[in-house]
Amino acid sequence: MANQAVRVPEPSVESSASGVHWGAITAGALGAVGITFILISLGPALGHVTVSPWSPSDSAPAAFGIAAGIWLIVTQWLASGLGGYLSGRLREKWVGIRTDEVLFRDTAHGFLAWALATLIVVTLLTLG
Repeated sequence: MANQAVRVPEPSVESSASGVHWGAITAGALGAVGITFILISLGPALGHVTVSPWSPSDSAPAAFGIAAGIWLIVTQWLASGLGGYLSGRLREKWVGIRTDEVLFRDTAHGFLAWALATLIVVTLLTLG
């Protein structure tokens, strides 16, 4: 009986507070929305540069459609990347948490910033 191992309860390192910081998520989403509108405004300007009204153009309208689609995808990537990066960096620092958990929480903040920015852009485009 003297050699029996006794389990000692360890204190929990998990906090009862939420790991989601909406201030950082909102800031990241607003940054993504701002970059989206800047890049969407820049896209038609780049399209106008490629067309000359004085010389006959050999480019087909389908090429402009493809270029516009590619530009919208690149715009979404850049804006989402910036918004996710901002929300991951602006959140409160977590102490005493494993590295993989911190990376997961940063990624979750980036995903939530992307989702909020998408809702804001869709709402603004629907109202406009």
